[in-house]
Amino acid sequence: MLVSEIMKRNVITIRPEETIREAIRKIFAHRIRHLLVTSTDGDLLGVLSDRDLREAAPSRLSLNEEEFRVLDHPVSTIMTEEVITCHPSDFVEEAAHLLYENKIGCLPVLYHGKVVGIITESDLLHTLVELMGVHQPSSHVEVEVEDQIGSLADVAQIFKKAGVNVYSVLIQPAETIHRKRLVFRVQTIDPRRLVKRLEEEGVKVLWPKKWVDADE
Repeated sequence: MLVSEIMKRNVITIRPEETIREAIRKIFAHRIRHLLVTSTDGDLLGVLSDRDLREAAPSRLSLNEEEFRVLDHPVSTIMTEEVITCHPSDFVEEAAHLLYENKIGCLPVLYHGKVVGIITESDLLHTLVELMGVHQPSSHVEVEVEDQIGSLADVAQIFKKAGVNVYSVLIQPAETIHRKRLVFRVQTIDPRRLVKRLEEEGVKVLWPKKWVDADE
């Protein structure tokens, strides 16, 4: 999946000469956490987060008139100028890696140097939920297999014989060396028959083995 498929295209921006007061107004009016600072030509100049604005704004309890004058300062005085960006044709997992590694909340999306979109942590989380099929009636099934060619295909054949459709699958290292954990989201709300079939075929079921055994 590409960044262009999940990015927000209607990007809320602000000019560098506009005030911090206006930035705060936009953040609240549009219920967003990040504002991109751009030129009139659409060039990215910086980024503002709600945290930047909270730190710049005076306390509501303050009676110091001088502190409130900061709200009339241009956003260019507090924006982050060194911005990490991505491209519309980047893969979503690469964008997620950038967010995670750099501990940032958004990635402006640039095409030929111009802002064409933005993706945030929330966008990626929403995408993960959709890809995993969690938003649909389903069940979580985990198995452990040998780390060898064809293991996933063998388990998939058992699913097919059991008449159970797979929404998604993740592969991760198991605790035991040379083995893999396969994490499935399957199209059934009662996976007991599938679990029984897997065990009959000699597949080690990690989940939902416990509650299945307790229910028997």
